[in-house]
Formats: sequence, structure tokens, C-alpha cells
Amino acid sequence: MKLYYSPGACSLAAHIVADEADLRLQLEKVDLKSHKTENGQDYYNVNPKGYVPAIQLDDGSTLTENVAVLNYLADHTGHKLFTPEPGSIEHYRLEEWLGFITTELHKSFAPFFQNGSELEKRKAKDKILKRLAYVNEQLKGERFLMGERMTVADAYLFVMLTWAKKVEFDLSRFSSLNAFFRRMSARPSVQRALREEGLPLAA
Repeated sequence: MKLYYSPGACSLAAHIVADEADLRLQLEKVDLKSHKTENGQDYYNVNPKGYVPAIQLDDGSTLTENVAVLNYLADHTGHKLFTPEPGSIEHYRLEEWLGFITTELHKSFAPFFQNGSELEKRKAKDKILKRLAYVNEQLKGERFLMGERMTVADAYLFVMLTWAKKVEFDLSRFSSLNAFFRRMSARPSVQRALREEGLPLAA
């Protein structure tokens, strides 16, 4: 199985999950400006949408969209992460978190990475900080979003926090989020994924 990724992009969540679950992925870096892979392949031939992540499965087919990729990996982790049984309320809670992260956090960062105006960035920052305040409340007294065990949603949230730090948001008032970030940063899987993508270790 191959993961097409760009260093520090949302594909980092899939990379962390794979490392956490000892799923040995072949990695292929994508330059999102030229849309060329490190092997010189036209990335549009892999994913016509042009963005990461994409995973090429063992049967040669390709799966895209972060939520779909994370759910696929979750189902292949051998329960090394908390993956609720389909039909259980916990299963839908996990989908709830993934939906929230992808729509309310991930998409809200667009002005910062797509040359948005200062007004667009200010509005986006206000929205993101409001959403992070909500997550901070939900994490009070909890190690992870769904309790004591890590899920794929935690990997996704971690990446969003790295983005918030990259654009220099002041997160100091979010004590539960900061504790979560430190716990995630200390995980060997996270450190390994960051090293493999050539990124500095999270602090």
C-alpha cells in the first residue's frame, strides 16, 4: 500500500495512523505546486483532484479524501487504535469527530494556505479559535477525543494543531488541547512520521 503525501499536509494524519498501527506504507512525496511526485509522475494521473492524501491499495485501485483514507486505515489497524464497531454509537461519535475536524477546522485554514486576504484570514482565525475552544472543553479530563484510547480522529486533530502553531495562533489558554498536543507529540508513531516527512519534531 502506498501513501501519496506532502510534508505536513493533512496526509500526515494517515501517515501517523499507519505508523501507530504498524502498517508499513510505501511513501511517495508530492509537490503540490508542480503536481509531480518525487518519482516524476504526474500526480493528476493518481488523483485527478490534485491534492493529498491518496492511497494506492494492493489491488492497484486508489482511494482519496482524508476521511475515507482514515476510515480505511482504521479498519486495517487490527484494533491497535480504538476503532468502534459499525452500528455502535461510538462508531457514529467517531464519524461525528471526523466530520467536525474536516469541515470546521481543516477547511477553515484555507485562507492561510491559499493567499487569502487579511480580512479572510481574520475571519478564519476567529472561527478556528472558537472551534478549538469547543474541542478544548470536550478534552477536559480525557486523554483523547473518545476517552482513553487513540482514534484516527486524534491524528487528524493533531495535524490541525500543528497548522495552528505554524500560522502562529496563540493557543496558550487551551490547557486541555495543549496537554493533548504534548501527549500526541510524545508518541513514537508521531515522531517517526514527522521524521519520515522531514519535519521538525513537534514541541
